[in-house]
Amino acid sequence: MNRFITALLLASAILPAWGESKTTSTRHERNYIVEGNKLYKEEKYADAEVAYRKALQENAMNEIAQFNLAASLLRQGSASGETQQEATRILQNILRDAENISIAEKAYYNLGNLAFNEQDYAKSIDLYKNALRRNPDNDKARENLRLAQKRLEEQQNQDQNKDQNQNQDQNQDKQDQNKDQNQNKDQNQNQDQNKDQDKDKQDQQPQNQDQKQNPQQQQQGGISQQNAEKILKAMENEENATRQRINAEKKKGGAPSRKPVTNPW
Repeated sequence: MNRFITALLLASAILPAWGESKTTSTRHERNYIVEGNKLYKEEKYADAEVAYRKALQENAMNEIAQFNLAASLLRQGSASGETQQEATRILQNILRDAENISIAEKAYYNLGNLAFNEQDYAKSIDLYKNALRRNPDNDKARENLRLAQKRLEEQQNQDQNKDQNQNQDQNQDKQDQNKDQNQNKDQNQNQDQNKDQDKDKQDQQPQNQDQKQNPQQQQQGGISQQNAEKILKAMENEENATRQRINAEKKKGGAPSRKPVTNPW
């Protein structure tokens, strides 16, 4: 599509040597412009540039020579070359000082095409409108205006979608960040719980050891349960034997005998 705009750019680029100008043109000016136009049509744009510059040496205020010089520079220059930059400056100067409405119209139109090729669609729209204000019959300006408006709408939609995608990416990043923070928090809580459990186990270990040591302490400091049971059993046996002996003596009718005292003291 840029080739289409470039083709339209110079469809009516050069102007005849006898157009209106701020000052009365001399024969030399007109001859140089005629020579430049002939070379331009032969696509000898560098040679045409030389002829237009000679015309401007004769009269620096000649708007036709200025405009045609800008046209020859645009034909030579690349999209970002110095020749295009010089051509842009010339066209802007024409708009500032031009008295010829036709020249101003064509300057607006070509500057609109330059802005379009740089994808500055909003600026190109404004320039095309200015060209149409000076010549409502400029069908090329009207066609390019519609195209620029369409491109601007597409560009704005793309920017809007880009912003939405960026917002979605930012929201996703925040969600991922919150998820990571929650995971780290859960991990820290689990670690704290494990530490508490380990601490509880350590606190319980001395108690279990003390419980295991209690039987030993009982054996060292007192009578064990097993020995106590043996003593109680022996005492019960002795009491039973004494009771049986007393009962047997009562049956015989006699007083219970006492064991002789062997030691009188």
